[in-house]
Amino acid sequence: MKAMVIRAFGGPEQLELADVERPAPGPGQVLVRVRATSVNPVDTKIRRAGAWARVPMPAILGYDAAGVVEEVGAGVTTLRVGDEVFYTPHIFGRQGTYAELHVVEADIVARKPAHLSFEEAASMPLAAITAWDSIVTFFGTRPGDTVLVHAGAGGVGCFAVQLAKAAGARVLATGRRENEAFIKALGADEVIDYRAVRFEDEVNRLTGGVGVDAAYDTVGGDTVARSIGCVRPYGKLATVVSIEGSLAGMQIRNLSLYFGFMERTSTKIQMLAKLLERRQLRPVIDSVFPLERVADAHRKIEAGGMRGKIVVTVGA
Repeated sequence: MKAMVIRAFGGPEQLELADVERPAPGPGQVLVRVRATSVNPVDTKIRRAGAWARVPMPAILGYDAAGVVEEVGAGVTTLRVGDEVFYTPHIFGRQGTYAELHVVEADIVARKPAHLSFEEAASMPLAAITAWDSIVTFFGTRPGDTVLVHAGAGGVGCFAVQLAKAAGARVLATGRRENEAFIKALGADEVIDYRAVRFEDEVNRLTGGVGVDAAYDTVGGDTVARSIGCVRPYGKLATVVSIEGSLAGMQIRNLSLYFGFMERTSTKIQMLAKLLERRQLRPVIDSVFPLERVADAHRKIEAGGMRGKIVVTVGA
């Protein structure tokens, strides 16, 4: 089968199209013919220096997929050959989804909602479940809360905005001025142009000095450190990226800080499928690349400034 592989860690030029051995499903697994995958920041991190992920070389990256079940391993009763499915696979020590065929544990796979294309379905799992972990699990967002989402137009931020709004929150989001209408269409009540103002000052102005109930960081750097001053006492912060700067001020305000790393579970992928079927969440696709141009997709995500997810099509 065809797959995009890396034989050494480094830049996007390490990605090459190759013929690799066809995988076979073991007990509790299914073999999926991949129709679409997506590019996430974790893909580029592993490509650059991914020894921590214990990926076997030559490594196949890619941690989202939508496709059709081609074979079913022993003991699998929840899926059948021909089912259209989507999922985000495990990372550590595994081969990814930049390939025509992929083996995955059946218990983290869900049937694709019929109204979604393969490209739309592939854009969802990793980013949307990552957002769920913070907005729902960590924050416990409820009607009447005010939630700040950093990078509301980004691959994870666009789902965090939708989830917070669906939970009944007032949503403030940071983003570029040119993305204001786009982010508001996702559900944000206010969009703060972080290049024109200090976002923490604007958040305090918009909340009458009270601060938000929770702030979600998908940017990194000193974003969490700066957000401390615009979260109300006993409020919450969460990040899915590396942070810099001082956390001074958290204790005196009795704040909680969560560091998220998304765990794959049956409950989460089934939850996502249900939200999509109910039209409570929708995919947001920035651009689409064919498999052989996945290196260009990596260059695009590393350049930043996307609206939603970058999708990669595989096969016919």
